[in-house]
Amino acid sequence: MSKKTLISAITAALVVGAASTTFAAANPFSDVPSDSWAYDAVSTLAADGVIDGYPDGTYQGNNTMTRYEMAQIVARAMAKTDIDKADKAIVDKLAAEFADELDNLGVRVADLEKKSDNVVWKGKVKYKYVDENHDVGKDKLSNKLTVRLEPKAYIGDSGWTANARIEYESNLSADENAELEVDRAYVKGPLFGGAIVTAGRTPLDIAQGMMFDDRISGATIDFGSNVFHTHLAAGRYSEDGHNSFDGNAKDITAEYYGTQFDYTPNNKLALNAGFIRLGNLDYENETSLLSGSFTSDKANIWYAGGSYSFDKNIKLVGQYAENTEEDYQEKAGIVELQYKGAEKDDPGSWGAYIGYRHLGENVAIEPTYDDAAPDQKGMVMGIQYALAENIVADVEYFTGKDISTDADADTFYSKVEFSF
Repeated sequence: MSKKTLISAITAALVVGAASTTFAAANPFSDVPSDSWAYDAVSTLAADGVIDGYPDGTYQGNNTMTRYEMAQIVARAMAKTDIDKADKAIVDKLAAEFADELDNLGVRVADLEKKSDNVVWKGKVKYKYVDENHDVGKDKLSNKLTVRLEPKAYIGDSGWTANARIEYESNLSADENAELEVDRAYVKGPLFGGAIVTAGRTPLDIAQGMMFDDRISGATIDFGSNVFHTHLAAGRYSEDGHNSFDGNAKDITAEYYGTQFDYTPNNKLALNAGFIRLGNLDYENETSLLSGSFTSDKANIWYAGGSYSFDKNIKLVGQYAENTEEDYQEKAGIVELQYKGAEKDDPGSWGAYIGYRHLGENVAIEPTYDDAAPDQKGMVMGIQYALAENIVADVEYFTGKDISTDADADTFYSKVEFSF
């Protein structure tokens, strides 16, 4: 047996031996179950000699390993440059699992990516099938393939990155190509002693996605702590071909100003409250069945909501918003009970949800939901399943009404997403 093999074997015996005492028997990670991939990952890296116990060189097999101690071991593995591709992939996954602890230790997960390449490419290929039915209005059948690329370039050692999201969509039913779009393009980095700033065609996700999951041309700034966090945004919002249930595309443009406050006192409770002002609002509505969309040239929207995790599997989510400048479809609200969740890195994992949505079109501008659309209210449910690593299938269903016509409507939505 070679010296390297002997050392690896001893290392594996020590670390895995400690693991048999602490990982399996004592189950030290209260939020990482004993059948988690993280346990196997640690054993694999130990066997390959990538990790070798605590930072001081000891193993302390009789002691329970804390997440911070594990993070220190992961940090040492991140610093290694002579590991093979398979082990590097495992280190990346462990770095993501212990990201919060690594940040508190002063180890940025992004540093691992910078070691391999100044530009990191991620993306996904998504196939979706949507069948919308309306008693009054236009039914819609969608059969599309979307390719998304998300490059990130590190700007020296400044902590700033240049980011983009490029999308290409194909209508499979008609074998038609949609235009290639640079959906997002922005820089992001630290400023003013800890605040995080984005500038450009920047992403915007507020109110848990109930009102906006889109982008603005402008800037955002985020600051505060893990307990109390403040988000500010200003810019120009514009969307060509915004679709409502009747299938008629309309354009929206507005000046956007918003703020959101988040309060997260523990790992169970998360609360948010905020305000959005849309100025010089222009909503093309010449052919829509909707008669009341944005009667004012501005919108003042107040909102509040949050989530509560009963345990690691069950979460209750709620959100409410109201546009004080309107008296028609001026309110939106959702309540949702979520069970587990499909993790793309964990084949066989799954999740489900059931809830209710009321999406008044004058306040739910561009929500994140695939099951229901603005101008709809009703019950929603869905299930997700990780078919294999980085492959997740999703089926969702909505049954309710189109608010403007008070007529029955339903939507069946399905997708398979391949991430890379």
